[in-house]
Amino acid sequence: MAQDRKTGNDAPRRITILGSTGSIGTNTIDLIERDPASYRVEALTAYRSVELLAEQARKFDARFVAIADPDKYADLKSTMSGTDAEIAAGPDAIVEAAARDADWVMAGIVGAAGLEPTLEAARQGAVVAFANKECLVCAGDLMLEEIAQSGATLLPVDSEHNAIFQVFEFDRRATVEKIILTASGGPFRDRTRDEMKNVTPAEAVAHPNWDMGAKISVDSATMMNKGLELIEAYYLFGLPEDRIDILVHPQSIIHSMVAYVDGSVLAQLGTPDMRTPISYTLAWPQRMEAPSARLDLGDIATLTFEAPDSERFPALRLARAALKTGGSAPTILNASNEEAVAGFLAEKVGFLDIPRIVEETLEKMPGSDIRSVEDVLAVDAEARRVARGLMSVEGLQV
Repeated sequence: MAQDRKTGNDAPRRITILGSTGSIGTNTIDLIERDPASYRVEALTAYRSVELLAEQARKFDARFVAIADPDKYADLKSTMSGTDAEIAAGPDAIVEAAARDADWVMAGIVGAAGLEPTLEAARQGAVVAFANKECLVCAGDLMLEEIAQSGATLLPVDSEHNAIFQVFEFDRRATVEKIILTASGGPFRDRTRDEMKNVTPAEAVAHPNWDMGAKISVDSATMMNKGLELIEAYYLFGLPEDRIDILVHPQSIIHSMVAYVDGSVLAQLGTPDMRTPISYTLAWPQRMEAPSARLDLGDIATLTFEAPDSERFPALRLARAALKTGGSAPTILNASNEEAVAGFLAEKVGFLDIPRIVEETLEKMPGSDIRSVEDVLAVDAEARRVARGLMSVEGLQV
């Protein structure tokens, strides 16, 4: 039984899962169903997966169930007939789910679509476990302002940031020399640019270590995922860009490290299983038992490391440049990348076109300040329009 942080009493923790049918959501569901008496499900949301969403909602007697695609409302309503759950559809319904009274919210909606719901969850003062790095990439200052005003707690779910969170001495930040984000290198770590010209979406989503959704798997393959994580780390841990390193570690055993001024380097290790960082946030500030395979370093025997190659993987350079530029640049970076990845998955552009489209979109769009969610959404929409225009040009990939 989880302890309610507001009352100090043992009581079922009220939880909401935004994006319950995705990879992060289903892993969260897996943990909850191992100890259902400790949790009360307030709200569940999905984009289009009606059947799985309804199955989850029925299993946990969710009070509010929302589908982002309004065309799926009738299907969800029918599938949930006979229950007492409130049923809703459309983007506003997802935000409404985030506003429900909950102790803990999993922000698992991928991409910029998760921005408004995650901000709304923060406004409620809940513990927000966020796997949506785009919230901090697109609107880092706004997100931190909402957290400060509401008293919400932001807990990172990304394995790298979760690892740093576990070993970062926040009350002695001045003793931190740098943080080191580890990267698997993705499925094309050893390929030349020529060899990456004709890779297929199926090859790109076949991550060697992690079981993830298509978009984040492609981001891992281009290493844009690590670029976005760099920006996320900047906001989470308050260190400048030049004190955030990236190190390729193909085994994905050391999830990230913190280097201190005395020469100590603290690391969090574990098998590559997202249930470990999710369980850390779900039980925080305690720990809970998780079903992840236990780490046996004797069996693994060898851990290797190498510097990332920014020539073969220019996404890292683009992310650092966007962070240094500031303002709207990270929002443009994220939006154009989402469009380029979608184009690649639809086989409209090649793999090497993804960073090219991002770079050209950044070059074409003037920088601007980000002062509100409306500013973020306007920049996001324009960056998508520009990126789609670039994808209509033939012969992009070289």
